[in-house]
Formats: sequence, structure tokens, C-alpha cells
Amino acid sequence: MSAVRLGGPAARVEPPLLPDVARPFRPVPQRDGCAAAALPSPLAQVRRATWREGGLRIDRRTIPEETAVALTYNRVTQAVMMATPTDLEDFAVGFSITERIVARPGDIESLEVVAGADGIELRMWICDERNEAFTARRRYMTGPTGCGLCGIESLAQATRPAPVVTGGPRVSPESVCAAIRSLLPAQDLNARTSAMHAAAFWEPGKGLVALREDVGRHNALDKLAGALAAQAVSAGRGIVLLTSRISVELVQKAAAIGAPLLVAVSAPTALAVRTAQDAGITLAAIARHDGFEVFTHPWRIDAFARDRPDASGEPW
Repeated sequence: MSAVRLGGPAARVEPPLLPDVARPFRPVPQRDGCAAAALPSPLAQVRRATWREGGLRIDRRTIPEETAVALTYNRVTQAVMMATPTDLEDFAVGFSITERIVARPGDIESLEVVAGADGIELRMWICDERNEAFTARRRYMTGPTGCGLCGIESLAQATRPAPVVTGGPRVSPESVCAAIRSLLPAQDLNARTSAMHAAAFWEPGKGLVALREDVGRHNALDKLAGALAAQAVSAGRGIVLLTSRISVELVQKAAAIGAPLLVAVSAPTALAVRTAQDAGITLAAIARHDGFEVFTHPWRIDAFARDRPDASGEPW
């Protein structure tokens, strides 16, 4: 846990706004008789298997950690975001300014970074004038595009267990690569803007069944889920494809619609890997036209024959 006092008169700074306090903040070893919890590392290493045409290799990859971070003002939670647990003081101040909760850092009278079992709380106290405006405005706020977890007011809710997915098809590595190759030609909005995420569903024997685009990766997956429901298509029959990194809320959403295979073009976070493992989802990432990496439950892909703990105690 760390703490700093931010109060006191602040010099008026016209754009750009500059911090009116010194960095870095100093750690506080204890508070209220309780030992401070350590902040998690921003990086993690996980075991991975890499398939490229003609070969299979098992080694390790460094991936970013993902942690539930609650931003609270005068004991009121504004948002819970999934974030890399580093530069959290900057995150707290920057979020407060860009969301117009405060006008300048000096409006934040104190800031504490409090680590707990379910995540991290960025605990802020803001001046009375700003608190009155924040309280009135909070009734009308909506989550910004693609934030994923805005409005969740509990760290435990953000890290809740996902439903367990069983069954699902067995697919070949070549099928996974074919599914990924089908994405780009179908992304009409992204072809025009180069700024859209896509979520798609690919089914063996049918190819690309549905694709939805949105500037928010979470929104794209929600749209895909709605499209599959409208067409009475079971996500359990194929592969959900994403054009983004895989964070925990995307795994939770995939589990909620019963998707057994989740494949993305970018890397997963460590929390996403743990969540997919617990949910029974085959999680593949770094997917390209000629290969991909598998992080959990590889048995649904023909090249990977085993899915049981080995001598190291790891899941496969």
C-alpha cells in the first residue's frame, strides 16, 4: 500500500496540465495495524505450446498480468477496470482528469493504493467542490466505449468465476489457421477505418458463420453473442475468434455463451489464462495464417494429445 497527501494550494497551470506533486509516492508499511499487501507483478510467465507448419514446440512466454482495479472517490466506487498493476498512481490521477472528475491533481486531497485479495483499490479523497459535482454527475454516467467493466462496484464481481464449458468439437491446427485467415476479408468496417475490433464465429464444415465489429473489443464480442442467439447458433459447435488481446472479461463472456474454443490474434493476460483453465476453455493466441500458440486445454486441437498435469504440476 502507498499513500501521499496531495492537498494544498496549486499553481494555476494552463494547458497542458502538469502534476503539482512530486513522484514517486512512498510506501506505507502498515495501516490500522494491518500489514500492507504487496502489489502484484505486472508480468507473468506461462507455459505455452507453439505449432508452426511442420513442428510443435513447448516452452514459456512472458505475458502481462491483469488485475481488477477499483477507483473510489470519498468512499464511493466510480469504476472497476482491468489493468496492468503498474504506474497506478498515474492511472488514478490521469483517469480522474480525463473523466473530468477533477480539474487538476491538487483537487485530489489524498490517494492510497491498497492491494487486497480481490484486486487493488485506488482510494481517493477529493475536495468538497469536486465531490459535490461528482455525486451529482454520477447518476448520469455511462461506461466509456470498450472499458469492459465500468460500473461494477465490487472487486469480487470483477474476478468472479466463469461458467465451466465442457465438450466442443475437435479441430485440426490447419482449421484454426483457416479460421484466422477468414477474419480480415470479412472486416468491412475495419477495412474502412483501421480502428475496429472484430469478434467472429467459425464452425467446422461451414466456415465463418457470423462476424461483428465495434471500436470496443468487449462490445464486438457482445454483438457476436447477440447475433448467434438471434440465429439460434450454438457457440459450442465451433471457434470464437477475436482480433484483440485476450483479457479476463473476454474469457468470462466466452464462457457465458458456452464457447469451448477461443482464438485471438494477440496474447492473453495471465488472469485470462487462469480463468480459461478453470472454465475448461481451449485458449489459443498469437494466431496467424500459419500458426498459433495454445495456453489451456489443448486436447480440442488434434496436434495436442494430452491434457493432464505433468511432473511439474502444471496443467499440461
